[in-house]
Amino acid sequence: MAEHLTPPLLCKSLADDTRARIALLIAREGELCVCELVCALGESQPKISRHLAQLRSSGLLADRRQGQWVFYRLHPDLPDWVHDLLRLMLDSNRHWLSPETTRLAAMGERPARSAACC
Repeated sequence: MAEHLTPPLLCKSLADDTRARIALLIAREGELCVCELVCALGESQPKISRHLAQLRSSGLLADRRQGQWVFYRLHPDLPDWVHDLLRLMLDSNRHWLSPETTRLAAMGERPARSAACC
């Protein structure tokens, strides 16, 4: 699905504030689980999961299960232009994500990733 990601589809996927924050947090961190996103964004688990499903169906994100955790990362088959655009957005708007990154950094008991995850 990621190979079919077009500029209009990417823009639609990121047009929602919550989805844009999720995508940029994941681009910044490499991989996050639902509980980390709930903490960082201060939103309910059902809302975060709904937005993650939309990002996954657009081809922007991929997921993997590790025990009880489901981790999300940028889809490994994304075209370079998508990575470049997300990096530019992230580098140019770090202040916009500052509250979320602060909450994420302060989160206790974050789930451990397996050594083979990234």
